[in-house]
Amino acid sequence: MKYIICQGRKLACNKLEGNGPTVVFFPGFMSDMEGTKALTLEKYCAEQGQAYVRFDYSGHGKSSGDFTDGTIGDWRDDALAIIDQLTEGDLVLVGSSMGGWIGLLCAVARKDRVKGFIGLAAAPDFTRELCWDRYSDEVKATLEKDGIYYEPCDYDDGDPYPMTLKLLREGNDHLLLNRDIDLDCPVRLIQGLRDPDVPPDTARRICDRLTGDDVVITYVKGGDHRLSANADLKRLCQQVKELSTYEKNQPKAD
Repeated sequence: MKYIICQGRKLACNKLEGNGPTVVFFPGFMSDMEGTKALTLEKYCAEQGQAYVRFDYSGHGKSSGDFTDGTIGDWRDDALAIIDQLTEGDLVLVGSSMGGWIGLLCAVARKDRVKGFIGLAAAPDFTRELCWDRYSDEVKATLEKDGIYYEPCDYDDGDPYPMTLKLLREGNDHLLLNRDIDLDCPVRLIQGLRDPDVPPDTARRICDRLTGDDVVITYVKGGDHRLSANADLKRLCQQVKELSTYEKNQPKAD
């Protein structure tokens, strides 16, 4: 475990040295770098001798700051600081849920280095489409009055999500599904059809907005939002392997 500094924020991270491209994992909303997918990728990369980085956004996990102070822009800046301070050369970015949004923003910002992107139940624009646009007038009134709303969590092991008006409004500055996503690297999107949080159609909408043509969507019939079953984890590692060796696998021109 180590820490780096981003705009005064102390970010917890762990780096595994190895060969490139470096795999960077972006966790989801209120998640951290100790999750099943993050640790599975670390084990896989260690076995392959491949460089790997996992980290906590500010206000998450072991990083400094209060969660309710955070915004999409802050967490994007955190992730870019991790990339710029801890990695060199080619990258394969892997984003889960909100991490898919943050990861896409970072991929566009560092597209000269990104060799591939993997989104797991990627949730760009969730602050508007899955939160604000779905909230009742009563919830919106609570947000306007108190600046925060505690959204119930559907998972048995989860506390209510503190949704701040600041987060919801600032998220509008980083929307992706209303414009082209200027990314030409191979992209792999994995989406569960039983995901209660992110509509399965989101993957297709991301695909439609990406400017590159090498985009493959994998729909998992029984897949939930977490995509952490053994078959899901095996699929994820296989996708990382594919994108890490992508150029080597391309057929030679006639």
